[in-house]
Amino acid sequence: MDTPTPLPGSQYLLFFRNSGPENYQALSPDERQALVTRWNAWFEGLLAQGKAVEGQPLETQTRVVSGPGGSRIVDGPFPEAKEAVGGYVRLQVGGLKEATEIARRHPGLEHGLVIEIRELTPHCHLGVVTRPGETRSPAATR
Repeated sequence: MDTPTPLPGSQYLLFFRNSGPENYQALSPDERQALVTRWNAWFEGLLAQGKAVEGQPLETQTRVVSGPGGSRIVDGPFPEAKEAVGGYVRLQVGGLKEATEIARRHPGLEHGLVIEIRELTPHCHLGVVTRPGETRSPAATR
């Protein structure tokens, strides 16, 4: 099996928080449509530049699984909607500074949107993450 060629740069996820419909209730229908148009133009521009790899809004219904063996299952939405992730965009950019500048241009920020920026990494607290069929020694990835 061939290993895919890595894209240049680093990958970051932009998580959109505080993006629920309650944030936009004060906007008129025309203002909402204008915001959607600006939001889509922001995203489409990133796609055209090759900086956005993918992005998607998320449904408000959620399920949390926790505890040993997934013994605790709780369905939502939850009252902490400001902390809920409402969508994401995966970026392929030169670094954190560029990802930050992209996030700073998002039109939803003026309406209370909060954007969390996280770099994707092959590491986790348990060790190196590999894809099926891929082998790596931890020393080789540091």
